[in-house]
Amino acid sequence: MAPPLLLLKDVRLTFGGRPLLDGAEISVSAGERLGLVGRNGSGKSTLLKIAAGLVEADGGSRFVQPGATIRYLPQEPDLSGFATTRAYVEAGLAPGDDEHRAAYLLMALGLTGDEAPATLSGGEARRAALARTLAPEPDILLLDEPTNHLDLPAIEWLEAELKSSRSALVLISHDRRFLENLTRATLWLDRGRTRKLEKGFGAFEAWRDEQLAQEELERHKLDRQIEREKDWLRYGVTARRKRNMGRLRALDDLREKRRTQRKAQGSVQLTVTEGASSGALVVEAKSVSKAYDGRSIVADFSTRIARGDRIGLVGANGAGKTTLLNLLTGVLAPDEGVIRIGANVEIATLDQKRASLDPSTTLREALTHGRGDTVEVGGQTKHVVSYMKDFLFGPEQAGSPLSALSGGERGRLLLARALAQPSNLLVLDEPTNDLDLETLDLLQEMIGEYPGTVILVSHDRDFLDRTVDAVIASEGGGRWQEYAGGYADMIAQRGRGVDARGPAATPASEKPKATASPAAAPAARKKLSFKDQHALETLPKRIEKLEADIAKLAAKLADPQLYAKDPKAFAKTSDDLAKAEAEKAASEERWLELEMMREELAG
Repeated sequence: MAPPLLLLKDVRLTFGGRPLLDGAEISVSAGERLGLVGRNGSGKSTLLKIAAGLVEADGGSRFVQPGATIRYLPQEPDLSGFATTRAYVEAGLAPGDDEHRAAYLLMALGLTGDEAPATLSGGEARRAALARTLAPEPDILLLDEPTNHLDLPAIEWLEAELKSSRSALVLISHDRRFLENLTRATLWLDRGRTRKLEKGFGAFEAWRDEQLAQEELERHKLDRQIEREKDWLRYGVTARRKRNMGRLRALDDLREKRRTQRKAQGSVQLTVTEGASSGALVVEAKSVSKAYDGRSIVADFSTRIARGDRIGLVGANGAGKTTLLNLLTGVLAPDEGVIRIGANVEIATLDQKRASLDPSTTLREALTHGRGDTVEVGGQTKHVVSYMKDFLFGPEQAGSPLSALSGGERGRLLLARALAQPSNLLVLDEPTNDLDLETLDLLQEMIGEYPGTVILVSHDRDFLDRTVDAVIASEGGGRWQEYAGGYADMIAQRGRGVDARGPAATPASEKPKATASPAAAPAARKKLSFKDQHALETLPKRIEKLEADIAKLAAKLADPQLYAKDPKAFAKTSDDLAKAEAEKAASEERWLELEMMREELAG
């Protein structure tokens, strides 16, 4: 086995009086693809900074193979002191590095190189930092949340670029799909220590749950052992004659072990405050148009959103997602057309720009709106400190100003405020920003159980697939098209992902085969791909089988005694029938799309 390029051993660091890292380790070999995961606040970013040589640990060792090059992408890049983005990126090159690659990466990421750093948005600054980090093609890339502030086209481009890179990779990200597609091993930072799974992130969550279940079992065994020893002291024959000091010491040791045993961190408790039920119609748009400075943002768009719908809005940055969201919720008036909001609609909004947070306000004031010490949640009154604990805030943070909160903490705070507001229409603009994976899981469950309607904007492909039943996508030029299902379903129907604004980037420089943009690929095709041809040939048989299955399930449900005899079987049969009908509809739509494509190519 090749020696590691980078090795951290027994890393220890105390922060704010508490141990943040307690024996953490990282080993990175050439070409390795490692995902670093853990709760917000667990120390992932700090560990990555120690690996990059930017922070010195209290204890432990750091070894870098002589001659190995490392580049680090911080969460908040600093471009101050540079006249242009090109100067910033080229300053990261070493003698002998290819300057043309720096120019290519800037262009691929949608920058000209002439931008003044002071004028950049958060997303543009992140793109410039990515170009600077990737340009030297180092031996090891340390990337801290590289997809933050990036839109879907940029995320998919970056994914392809990293796949084609020869650099070893240590990656922190809350984007599940990104982690699944890029990692081959997973390092879990939990309560200051690291545990490694020699598989990619796709296998991590099941493995983590097994580890936590085993810990819980061991704690239970230890508790039982303590109880047995206590019973012996109370009732043992020997104990009545004289105390066995050795056994007493053993009990003390067990109690100390139980006290010091590491416990899993708590979970965010998401409770939504329901408003009165809305009418069956929530929002209806008819031939709506909106333009700014002569540029069409929404053109002749119509849709109908019913109670219980889960709608996702997707598009490149600048495509107009937030504008469309504001039109649908009545915040903006259309230039043309009609927006109708249904009866009894109560809206709760999560603002992606955190604009509703005053940095000088305390956490207590932000949650109670400056009124007392209680919060109304789900029809119950809770003390603000108790509600804070539901979102993993400590009691000592109640009087802290919001300026002291991390990005993840600000995200949790906005969730807490939005969910405490009575609503039957939940509007979430980039809700996944800065949230850890466990909080995302709970947010997904909450959306699934929410009895009202949800409209959300997100660049997180996995989150969209898990939460929405329809996607409204930007088609360019102000045109928006609705697709049934999640993001993956949209790609299956549309034939491609979200289009980038402006020239499409290629996944790897110097590779002619990758020069066509994903959006242009279907038009350039001379024949169907093998996968499409196979689907075209096999879908009819699949549809036939689904029709037969649907007929059998419908016949089973037709039995009037089924529910009375076996309610569980009735529920399962109903669920199976709904799934089969949905799959049949999707298969028919896909076959029709492929058949039209075949005819177009043949003609």
